[in-house]
Amino acid sequence: MIIFEKIRWKNFLSTGNQFTELNFTETPSTLVIGPNGAGKSTVLDALCFVLFNKPFRKVTKSQLVNSINERETEVQIEFKVGTIDYKVVRGIKPAIFEIYRNDSLLDQDAANRDYQKYLEQSILKLNFKSFTQVVILGSSTFVPFMQLSASHRREVIEDLLDIQVFSWMNMLLKERVKENNEILRECKHELEMAKQAIRAQEKTLAKLTTVNKERVALQQQNFDENEQRMHTLKSEIENYQIKIEKLSDSSIKLTNSEEAYQKTFGILSKIDARVEKVAKDVKFFEDNSSCPVCSQEIQEKFRQVKIKNLGDKEKELNEAAGQLEKQVAKTLRTIEKLREDTTNITEYQFEIRRLTNEEQNLMRQNTEILSRVQELNVEPDIVNEKRILADLTSEYDKKEVTCSGVSKESQDYKLVGGLLKDGGIKSKIIAKYIPIINQKINKYLTAMDTYINFTLDEEFGEVIKSRHRDKFSYSSFSEGEKQKIDLSLLFTWRHVAKLKNSVTTNLLILDEVFDSSLDNTATEELLKILKEISNGTNMIIISHKGDVLLDKFDRTIKFEKVNEFSKVFTDV
Repeated sequence: MIIFEKIRWKNFLSTGNQFTELNFTETPSTLVIGPNGAGKSTVLDALCFVLFNKPFRKVTKSQLVNSINERETEVQIEFKVGTIDYKVVRGIKPAIFEIYRNDSLLDQDAANRDYQKYLEQSILKLNFKSFTQVVILGSSTFVPFMQLSASHRREVIEDLLDIQVFSWMNMLLKERVKENNEILRECKHELEMAKQAIRAQEKTLAKLTTVNKERVALQQQNFDENEQRMHTLKSEIENYQIKIEKLSDSSIKLTNSEEAYQKTFGILSKIDARVEKVAKDVKFFEDNSSCPVCSQEIQEKFRQVKIKNLGDKEKELNEAAGQLEKQVAKTLRTIEKLREDTTNITEYQFEIRRLTNEEQNLMRQNTEILSRVQELNVEPDIVNEKRILADLTSEYDKKEVTCSGVSKESQDYKLVGGLLKDGGIKSKIIAKYIPIINQKINKYLTAMDTYINFTLDEEFGEVIKSRHRDKFSYSSFSEGEKQKIDLSLLFTWRHVAKLKNSVTTNLLILDEVFDSSLDNTATEELLKILKEISNGTNMIIISHKGDVLLDKFDRTIKFEKVNEFSKVFTDV
């Protein structure tokens, strides 16, 4: 945000050799009154002159110099952008243009035009047209937004949305594109010349190598036959490798199966031993009715129960043994199959080694063939011509890489250019804000009892309709209605600038707006709007209606002519 703090001027228009100073931030609102010709609007010309080197009104620079003193015209302005303090000093007779940043004078080596460009683009981020649309609404020579051309309307909105950087980038890009096109044309010419040199050298080399064609062809035939055989060998090796891969886990499975067999066989042996013991116990109870050791009689009921239980146990163990025997038999069959697989793996590996040896032998043969072919081509003339061809080819490759880079850069420029054009990035950003702009314009129009539907499109053309959907043009309205539209646009631009936080400023100047075509109702509504937007805003109201507006603003200053010079009186 730009905070304009103070402006002072001397020997400017009707102002004499003593500085006239106006503090913008002293009060939220200031009413400037005085008779015609007293110098009320001088502040507008001074403000625009010091910032943009041109007055607000249609006055030549030579006319800005006080006609009595005729020299030492000077305007100074102090403002703040963020935390940085700026001061701009501009003068005529002598010519002065100085920019101070935190009390340090900025480098003035650049031409004044570049110095001005830096002020507008890097500090203010506003040009003259945008400044007068956002900060000032004048009554005389001011050109309202509605009377600007489409290109100038675009310029204003781009400044408001802080997207003018894309236009500046596009201008720089066009210069780069022009330079790039020249480089690309030269590069393509050099590339074509290099290609022609290679073709000529290739013809020379072809003539020298004709005598060796037959010998080389014979060697090539042997080489090709070997290559074909090696291709076949590779396929056979790959087939064996596939077979081995399929059987790769057979050795692991064999080990696991043998372990499982041993484990299962051990369990089966234990079961057989238990079956034998149970059978002995059954036979003991069947054969004995008394204990052979202590001669004590074994009760018959106990003996029968014991025989039955032991019989059931023996049956259960025999059934388990039968299941394990089946499992052992199955495992033995698996082991036999896996042992066959491991034998096959060994055979396949042997075949791979044999085929690999044959392949390596053929590779050695082909290496020898290449060596012999090389010997056929090592005659001094051939070697020299090949070296020349290699050098030419290398140079061509370097040029091709360079040209490829330049060409890619050209394509990148085209892509970026498309993005930077009016229909690219800027259009997307503008499209986002157009609904907000239209909403605000109509809000302010309604607030001033103007019930029309005002719409700007993305090309900044306007459509104005009445409640009954009748279409109107800006020029068809009365001067009072036009002024309401101009005011609505001014307040809208300030709202959008505040949203974007790009060209927001504390300063708002209305020059004789209340003196023109606004009726009493519109005047009251305008005062209400000004009160609503007063937060953070320092308003300067220039008017002849001191009797009507005197008590409406925080401060009143009066301009009067004293001895042909404008004087400012603050205690009004």
